[in-house]
Amino acid sequence: MNPRLAAARALAAVLAGKASLAALPAQLEQVEPRDRALAQELAFGAARWQPRLALLAEKLLRKPFKAADRDIEALLLIGLYQLLYTRIPAHAAIGETVACAEQLRKPWAKALLNAVLRRVQREGEALLGALENDPVARTAHPRWLQQALAKHWPEHWEAICAANNEHPPLTLRVNRRLTSRDIYLAELEAAGIPASACRFSRDGILLGEPRDVRSLPGFAEGRISVQDEAAQLAAYLLELMPGQRVLDACCAPGGKTCHLLETEPRLAELVALDAEEKRLARVRENLDRLGLEARLIAADARATDAWWDGRRFQRILLDAPCSATGVIRRHPDIKLTRQASDIPALASLQGELLDALWPTLEVGGILLYATCSILPAENSDTIAAFLARTPGARELDIASSFVGVKPGLAQRHGRQLLPQPHGHDGFYYAKLIKIAAGPRG
Repeated sequence: MNPRLAAARALAAVLAGKASLAALPAQLEQVEPRDRALAQELAFGAARWQPRLALLAEKLLRKPFKAADRDIEALLLIGLYQLLYTRIPAHAAIGETVACAEQLRKPWAKALLNAVLRRVQREGEALLGALENDPVARTAHPRWLQQALAKHWPEHWEAICAANNEHPPLTLRVNRRLTSRDIYLAELEAAGIPASACRFSRDGILLGEPRDVRSLPGFAEGRISVQDEAAQLAAYLLELMPGQRVLDACCAPGGKTCHLLETEPRLAELVALDAEEKRLARVRENLDRLGLEARLIAADARATDAWWDGRRFQRILLDAPCSATGVIRRHPDIKLTRQASDIPALASLQGELLDALWPTLEVGGILLYATCSILPAENSDTIAAFLARTPGARELDIASSFVGVKPGLAQRHGRQLLPQPHGHDGFYYAKLIKIAAGPRG
């Protein structure tokens, strides 16, 4: 399959609200191996810049596309992306993209695609310049999100948007059970692979440029894993000790689960919970590659009667479902799939999870609340509401866990990490201790 066609089909499903780009691998299976990287770049790139490209297309089209023609709309976005953001020769970008309309059995679209793309070839810079006064076009973020960021982060929102539009870095986590960061950095240097130590994570390494992780020394043997630096901080903040029972709620795909076990291999037990059985398969793969063991349970964390045996945990990690607005650079289709109306429902779910899991924590135990969101409604507001209705909960200071420069920004409750160019993703943490049992435990 033509890589542009594969990218267009995957993107069309996103535009139609039927899928995310997580479905792209199914399309890639039909593409020649040598062209798969191109197909992925086109799908992700068009999604990354879609708010800007869609406004440009709107100016050049006489009328919007019908719902039945999302594939042609996606094809146009992919054509625009090639012309404006890649080094693909214009004649190839236009010719190959227009030809895909035939394969979609919509030959009527060839003339339209050709006309729009050739005009952008001639006038692209001027056309984009005319849109610069619109913050949606300037930042390439949907209006609801651009406005939310400007409201909550008036001093940072444009930098956040710029970071979201970058290609994400590749960050590694060294398995301290098998090696050390210094030793592995020396191995990378000997192999001619540029890398540097992460600023905040003691196990983190930032590669100079992304590459196939399977080609890195020791990956198959479990000496390293891929995990963003912000996510790696959970293992330190939990203050793990030998003999503890630990719950990793909402654990898939298992990066934090594995890091907890690497950080403290003498835990009494680690229970890893996720609502979806199929997502636990990925957790098991990661555990097996790293030679680790955890008890995996498929269940809704809120339904404690269905999975909890009544023995309380000393530590709980709640990496709650969220809007994922802190990891847009890794999942640019979030710009298309997430809506402002989703946020209250997510905040409600997060509160329900906190309320359900709190009774499973023993007095003196610590619950670490985490999201990859940068919206206060899911973070500091959620924690404020929980503390107000939970007399036995107190907040612990996160900054004291770090020597020198602290990651992120202190909030009313917890600490917010914003996405950093060539650094960590957007992430939020709040650390709670149970000082007394409530009516439910």
